[in-house]
Amino acid sequence: MTEILTMIGIENATKVIAWVLAFISVSAITVSLVTEGLKSIKWINRFPTKLVCYVVAITLTTPMMLALMAYMKVPVEWYMVFASFLASFVVAKVSMSGWDDVNELCKRLFRTK
Repeated sequence: MTEILTMIGIENATKVIAWVLAFISVSAITVSLVTEGLKSIKWINRFPTKLVCYVVAITLTTPMMLALMAYMKVPVEWYMVFASFLASFVVAKVSMSGWDDVNELCKRLFRTK
């Protein structure tokens, strides 16, 4: 890890971390919205929401990473595609627990009798 930070420079490391966090956040929001939209379709609603969320995350994360790399004008390497595949599981987990946390918070704040 220190070799990578030395190679890219410490000032660039903070930029990379910020871009990664922003990418995961935007991807998680997108995956959450798409999953909720897909769950309104009757035949998709038969499947567990977590399964649909994982499939949507795996499907959307790599194209979103490719779009980000095109926006940043950075050439895409094979390990970036592999890393985006691995990041899709993090994105799915953030998406799933994010909705659960919001739902729990709403239940606590707006209790109905």
